[in-house]
Amino acid sequence: MATATTTETRSPASDPPPPRRLTALAGGLAAVSALALSELAAGLFGSVPSLVEAVGGVFIDNVPSGLKDWAIATFGTNDKAALIVGIVIVVALLGALVGMLAWRRIWIGRLVFLGFGGLGAAAALTTGASTVGAVIGGVVAASGGAAVLAWLLRLIRKDTGAEGVPADLGRRSFMVGAGAVIALAALSVGAGRLLLARAKQMIAGRDEVVLPAPVEMAAPPAETMSFSVPELAPLVTPNADFYVIDTTLSAPRVDLSTWSLRVHGMVDGEFSIDFADLLDMDMVERYVTLSCVSNEVGGHLVGNAKWLGVPLSLILDRAGVQPGADQLVGRSVDGFTVGFPTALAFDGRDALVAVGMNDEPLPFEHGFPARLVVAGLYGYVSATKWLSDLELTTWDAFDAYWVPRGWSKEGPIKTQSRIDTPRHRATVDAAPRAIAGVAWAPNTGIAMVEVQIDEGEWVEAELAEPLDKDTWRQWTLPWTPEPGQHRIAVRATDASGYTQTSDLARPAPDGATGWHTIIVEALSP
Repeated sequence: MATATTTETRSPASDPPPPRRLTALAGGLAAVSALALSELAAGLFGSVPSLVEAVGGVFIDNVPSGLKDWAIATFGTNDKAALIVGIVIVVALLGALVGMLAWRRIWIGRLVFLGFGGLGAAAALTTGASTVGAVIGGVVAASGGAAVLAWLLRLIRKDTGAEGVPADLGRRSFMVGAGAVIALAALSVGAGRLLLARAKQMIAGRDEVVLPAPVEMAAPPAETMSFSVPELAPLVTPNADFYVIDTTLSAPRVDLSTWSLRVHGMVDGEFSIDFADLLDMDMVERYVTLSCVSNEVGGHLVGNAKWLGVPLSLILDRAGVQPGADQLVGRSVDGFTVGFPTALAFDGRDALVAVGMNDEPLPFEHGFPARLVVAGLYGYVSATKWLSDLELTTWDAFDAYWVPRGWSKEGPIKTQSRIDTPRHRATVDAAPRAIAGVAWAPNTGIAMVEVQIDEGEWVEAELAEPLDKDTWRQWTLPWTPEPGQHRIAVRATDASGYTQTSDLARPAPDGATGWHTIIVEALSP
């Protein structure tokens, strides 16, 4: 007698539950893959935005200012990298939750990834991305993440023997699949970022820029303006070492062929100029030290560079500033704004629409093709990068980006000094050496620096010759420490006679104050 056989078809609902860590891992890898594939799409297609940058930008614009201050104080110029890592971690954790929920109901995973893609696209639209580009980026992220999740969950079913595959063979399949997903994500991110960087360079046309000769050339620094002390910050900060603090995760794409600077508002004649017109104006070179208001006492969010640009007063004179226009607002192509008193463009300080930095066109991260440089003002009220707009208005009519977030509307740089060597908590030999650092008071100049060791008398340090009143000055003091622990403090007096206060204040709302103080341990020879 023939025996009938039947084949039972199992459904995911009847599968034995796998270890939760496997489904969580599958969901986390799928979510990270979604981000990675969207980065690759952004690199391949110029109109597709980076969803990671878009989400990060929305976060930066809406996070409480206290959290921003903490991030800058904790991570310094690595704050953007820390934010990206944080975004990836959060997305991976959310993906892990989705993976556990989607084990029996894969439609949940598809629906959630569709939502992820939609949120990413919406964030991209707020940054000015095209609708088509934002939708493509969202679709790539959503479909890619959902496909990876479905594939990994299928491998997990094999891992548990749910689909008739021996468990040991299924486990190997899952581990190989997970490794492949990690490799794919890494390659996608690497290729995407490389392509994005190249696309920005090609679009910007920076490599073709030839800077004009200035009508006023800055004299090169003399030997007497620097000390040869190891670990002492150089008089002129190399572009690669100059601090970068922005409200964007990466430099915006600026198409030089379409870029222009608009000057409008309370002026006699509104006008716009393109980059070629700007380069045709009289250029000057100026050494100016810039500082971020978030710089802690003794911090490194400060640097000195040689800038090439058009005096801001020439541009404003061309427009004709009307009476009552007591605020100048600068806007970036990414929407960032600054605002400072119009009078400061005419009071004799160095104030430029800069196009060059240390003998080369502005680097992308420092504002190419043009930015504002205003001596004596913190960057948050003056140093607009990727400048696209200058508006003359009244002081009460507009509050720039940081003012509603709790920072002071006026931001003059406070007189500051810093010990560069020895480092805080360093261990040194009880032998002759130098204590050295820099001090700055842009638009005023440094007149004296004093050092105090172990609560003793203040001793005047030797100052290098000044490069300019707008730049920092190096200082040094010879020291032969006795064995043991030592406390070293520094204070500066500027050319107006003001000496730094000992009162400690955090950067918010208008800049840090206090004496930079370090502890050093000297060991017997």
